[in-house]
Amino acid sequence: MINQERIVNSFMDYVRISSPTKQEGKFAEFISEELKSLGMEVTIDDAGPKVGSDTGNVIAKLKGTAKGETILFSCHMDTVSPGIDIKPEIRDGVIYSDGTTVLGGDDKAGIAAVVEAIRAIKENNLPHADIEIAFSIFEEGGLHGAKNLDYSNLQSKRAFILDSGGEPGQIIVKGPAQDKIDVKVIGKSAHAGVAPEEGISAIMVASSAINRMKLLRIDEETTANIGTIEGGSVTNIVTPEVIIKAEARSLDNDKLKAQSDHMVECFEAAASEFGAKVECEVVRMYSAFSVDVNDPIVTTTMKACENIGLKPFTASSGGGSDTNVYNANGITAINLGIGEKKPHTLEEHLHIKDLVDSSRLVMELIKIHLA
Repeated sequence: MINQERIVNSFMDYVRISSPTKQEGKFAEFISEELKSLGMEVTIDDAGPKVGSDTGNVIAKLKGTAKGETILFSCHMDTVSPGIDIKPEIRDGVIYSDGTTVLGGDDKAGIAAVVEAIRAIKENNLPHADIEIAFSIFEEGGLHGAKNLDYSNLQSKRAFILDSGGEPGQIIVKGPAQDKIDVKVIGKSAHAGVAPEEGISAIMVASSAINRMKLLRIDEETTANIGTIEGGSVTNIVTPEVIIKAEARSLDNDKLKAQSDHMVECFEAAASEFGAKVECEVVRMYSAFSVDVNDPIVTTTMKACENIGLKPFTASSGGGSDTNVYNANGITAINLGIGEKKPHTLEEHLHIKDLVDSSRLVMELIKIHLA
């Protein structure tokens, strides 16, 4: 029942509408009209002004024609850079960009899959319970749209997020928490040739701190990374200040706190050793989530996959998604693989078969949740 030609054309239309983070307005307007044409009640919330975007999250509801559980499908509308003026092209059953931008399958492939499933259900008069859709803003860089969603306006207790790079059939049941760690190391300037002993090199302090840190892969659940280091201007001045941006992630919230504390302690110890000062700020971007593999949302999804010939499997993610935020707000959520390959790169691509299978799975999930 999924129309392959139609879903491909829709996806290509979607990615041609530029929607970089905080500039999703044009796409939000387009998709809202499309959802309204399918008989959905559509609203745009007030998250935009709160996070600096030119629009809010798009919320759509379709009244059921039969009894069953209300379920939610969610994807994000924003794309990473470079994502302006995307020109999609098809080669051998695979959709690419022209190589100058990302493709935008992250996450418009998910949106195309959801919309096509709704369209197919409507045109074939298939019974369905109440359906809710949330297309979020500003997911990239902090999940800010989902964080500012009005969850009291949603009836669903289960949510299916379509935003993972695995093949259809992949079910993400665990996702990490993330801390952003901003550090300023304050040393003392001096002439590097005349009186270097009078200075305190912020670069040396930072280097000493980083050298004693556990970084990259900490264990199977935890990672940490120093992302950027900025400081210094000329070679003849002892560098007085360095700015460092870092992160830590873990599937276990306690492990994450321990890792972040460790990194801060390393900076503080190095500063004390050199007689410098250090300012550290740790911000929890989102918490970890873990859905039991025996939870009904997982077992039902596995059954839906099997019903349409997909091989289901559970997995953990190393990155955050709106799934983290839904779970933190009392809605049991899993992230589904939709075949996003090499996202956030110029080599991003999407197999048409995966796009079609993702939409088929959305349809089956709607059918399987009838009473």
